[in-house]
Amino acid sequence: MFTHATLPNPLTGFLWNIFIWIAMIITLYTCNFYYLVVIARRQKKNNSIEFKEIPTVTIQLPIYNEKYVASRLVNAVCALDYPKDKLCIQVLDDSTDETYDMLENLVSDYKQKGFDIQHVRRSDRKGYKAGALRNAMKFTKSDFVAIFDADFIPPTWFLKKALSYFCTPDIGLVQCKWGHVNEKYSPLTKAQALSLDFHFLVEQKAKSNSHLFMSFNGTAGIWRKQCIEDSGGWHIATLVEDLDLSYRAQMKGWKCVFIPDIVVDAELPVQMNSAKRQQFRWAKGSIQCAIKLLGSVAIKKLPVDTKVQAFIQLTRHIVHPLVLAQFLILPILLASKINLYIINGLPALTIIAYLAMGPVAYLMVIQQMYEKKWRSKAMSYLYLIIYSAGMSVNNTVAVFDALFGKRNEFLRTPKFGIIKNDDDWRDKAYALPFTKTTLLEIFFGVYGILGIFIAIFSGNPVFVPIIGIQVAGFLYIAYLSISHSTFKKGKSRGRVESKAEKMANNYYKIALAGIIGLIIVGVVLAFEEYGSTIYPLDQSRGILVRIQATSDPQAISDDIKTVEQLLPKSGNPVWIFPTEDTDFGMMQKDLNTMSSTVDKISTTSPDTAAFHTGMLNVHSQAIALVFNLLDATPYMYVSVSNMLFGSIWVAVIIGIFALLKKKKQSLDKHDED
Repeated sequence: MFTHATLPNPLTGFLWNIFIWIAMIITLYTCNFYYLVVIARRQKKNNSIEFKEIPTVTIQLPIYNEKYVASRLVNAVCALDYPKDKLCIQVLDDSTDETYDMLENLVSDYKQKGFDIQHVRRSDRKGYKAGALRNAMKFTKSDFVAIFDADFIPPTWFLKKALSYFCTPDIGLVQCKWGHVNEKYSPLTKAQALSLDFHFLVEQKAKSNSHLFMSFNGTAGIWRKQCIEDSGGWHIATLVEDLDLSYRAQMKGWKCVFIPDIVVDAELPVQMNSAKRQQFRWAKGSIQCAIKLLGSVAIKKLPVDTKVQAFIQLTRHIVHPLVLAQFLILPILLASKINLYIINGLPALTIIAYLAMGPVAYLMVIQQMYEKKWRSKAMSYLYLIIYSAGMSVNNTVAVFDALFGKRNEFLRTPKFGIIKNDDDWRDKAYALPFTKTTLLEIFFGVYGILGIFIAIFSGNPVFVPIIGIQVAGFLYIAYLSISHSTFKKGKSRGRVESKAEKMANNYYKIALAGIIGLIIVGVVLAFEEYGSTIYPLDQSRGILVRIQATSDPQAISDDIKTVEQLLPKSGNPVWIFPTEDTDFGMMQKDLNTMSSTVDKISTTSPDTAAFHTGMLNVHSQAIALVFNLLDATPYMYVSVSNMLFGSIWVAVIIGIFALLKKKKQSLDKHDED
């Protein structure tokens, strides 16, 4: 537990309490992961059977504008080693681009080869992926339903092996592990691959090994049709219909199992904006499911630990806004000179505890997961730390989006058919521009840089690496969001850029340079502002503390004159409920009083009662001024001038976004013409 000194004012005390509560909540979620690690280590063999009669299977392929990967998926499914008379393939195509024509021709070719394959189209995209799956169930007569997203590549033996794990009639779902065909493409894909492996090999494995609820991951799994129907079918109320259905199924008594030995390769997002969209959908959908399902879980007759784990899984994304809140509060507490160390006088234990709960423990988990290959994954964990820290802004927006009930829109994660390291995606369709969330990431990055300076100047350098990791994450995500944006509309190799495209790309480069320039200007101005307004207060507090430790009238007199020069002559930084304690004019008067007292006692003998009484008064006034400055310092960060500058800074960046949007619309209109 953290300890703290006497709190200087009610606001700081309130922030301290919030900070501590957030730390405890985050710690609980972290400890729960390690609890699942322990459960996942249990050796449980998944039983399998050999069907006396080969069951019928329908494979559903929900697709929307996936021209780079759709054919690969259909070809892989049609290459499965399974009797054609027992297999039905439903291509659930909601596409609005050339993907439709491509799939229509491909389906027609496979029909001529004797496959029972259907090209299912809807009049609208109501319910998005969940709507497509629900609509397809009307035509599904098979015993089992397998689902693959467009970017997956099932192995030929998948069906025969996965179906064998439906060994008892109460098993409703068999979920298989995701593989990664392009894991080594970039640090971004390495971070995502490790994150997904943590999910499957720790969380899914632990829950499959116990009576805890596990989730369907939306793809690379097989459902028993009876289970889908008994659980109420596919619902379209949330963005994660897979999580929703799997929880409803398990509350009905159905079992879900995870088979780590069956790996289905898939393509990881290579563009940062695509990865952010995927993370946004998962975070928002989980909170939506929490709102929808937790009441039913609470009243259902289930083991207590099952209910607790369901709550943790469905609400775990609230950690993201909590992390951001803690990130915002920490510099204010440091500036207020509050002791944040676990044990007073031993700041090293703070960083040791942080490392033990985070990197060290995770590296041990990685060693357990990958055994001899774990060293190659250690660098991926470094990428994951930066990626996860920076992604907290994007996921926080998603959480609030879910809590405030904003209308659902299922935005798919674009894929570009990227497998080899030299494959390029920048000239392909579906590439996403950066969004306004990038503005927030830049803000938190700049704020964190200020926090680093505060940690240094407040004598708390131990917090620099903790803040620095988050700063690196915010700026890394923001940088890739911008650098991965593109206005190119390339359809084929060798196509010459149009005049409109060249103009749009020029605007993009100008906007990119403008945002980088704003970041640099903001950091420089913030550093100068700290040096001219905050740092003098820190110096003054140090001098006043020195005054308390001396009885030399001449030294005290010189120090008082220095403090008088450092502090503003007038004004009150507290613009909400100001008090005399934080009024610089009153502080200057107190300094004058101290100076007069020192002048009087300087002519008396140090052995007299008058000298001791006067020195006691000076020391008491110095102590009072230290606390007055502690009260005033946090408000210096939120002065009217700082807020005005911040508003202008934000307005300029929003203006750049508006310019980019306008030029993008202009290019889109040109393409339509």
